[in-house]
Amino acid sequence: MARMATALVVGYFTWWERRHTAGARRGDRGDVPGWVMVTVMTAALVVAIATIATPALQDMFTSAINKVTGVGGDGGGGAGN
Repeated sequence: MARMATALVVGYFTWWERRHTAGARRGDRGDVPGWVMVTVMTAALVVAIATIATPALQDMFTSAINKVTGVGGDGGGGAGN
């Protein structure tokens, strides 16, 4: 999943750079590799953190829903009491 996200980000910025710098001289482009690297690294960090945190977030969400609806609990919640 991280490889796919990285490939999409790099592909988009490659397309964007070609489209918007077609008439510019090479020296006028600025620090394109720098901001592309920052963007790709940020996307990789987001994917890594989401991968690690997903099970804990799912458990927390399920627990909260069960407490509100009373499903699987001690019968203390819900509208039927």
